[in-house]
Amino acid sequence: MDLGGAVEQLRFVKDEEEISCLRVVAAEIADQALGELLESILVGRTERHLALELERRLVDHGADGPAFSTSVGTGPNSGKGGHRPTDRRVEEGDFLSVCLGASYRGYCCEIGRTFVIGTSPADWQIELYDVVFAAQRAGREALVPGAACRDVDRAARHVLDSAGYSEGLAPLTGHGVGLEIDEDPQLAPSAMGKLDACVPVTVEPGVHLPGRGGVRIDDTLVVRPEADGGPELLTITTKELLAL
Repeated sequence: MDLGGAVEQLRFVKDEEEISCLRVVAAEIADQALGELLESILVGRTERHLALELERRLVDHGADGPAFSTSVGTGPNSGKGGHRPTDRRVEEGDFLSVCLGASYRGYCCEIGRTFVIGTSPADWQIELYDVVFAAQRAGREALVPGAACRDVDRAARHVLDSAGYSEGLAPLTGHGVGLEIDEDPQLAPSAMGKLDACVPVTVEPGVHLPGRGGVRIDDTLVVRPEADGGPELLTITTKELLAL
């Protein structure tokens, strides 16, 4: 019998026990694994090596395993959505973009950050990072109960469009997470429906400039009413543009 997605719709809203699992997998597992990697020597190591190390650290911190294949992009590969790590080695002055997720007790989360390697960021890197950061902040601030999913996407996308980065943007700005890493609701231009309180979603805008690289910033949050403090940020690793 075709239920027309009824079961999946019932999974949109999470109870506090489920959100507690998401909080553990985000703040106590994924954030710690990423933080430890950033304290190590990165120059000369390959994207593939860094991705494997991150996945090992996730398990070391209590994850059941990675929620999806970890993406590490350096230099011209940075900022690509879903980039599969290669044998390219990290170089001074590179953008380094990382997107990883962990699974814990069946629940998944996602985090993505972008850094500069070994030196002060170039002007174009600062400019691009600031634009993506502003877009991500706009998407996060739009996460209120009753907000249309397409309006959350529009809030982030408008910042990138206004800055001249309308070409090549990802088809969506975020998505739900839970028992799967990519659940409904979808935050996309054509998305239907509205957000409820206690719905966990990602907000993950990015820009990639062919041949140069790019920026992705990705958080997992829980929609909360303003009376409860607004959207709850689960992934707490700094979003400051760090030079590692």
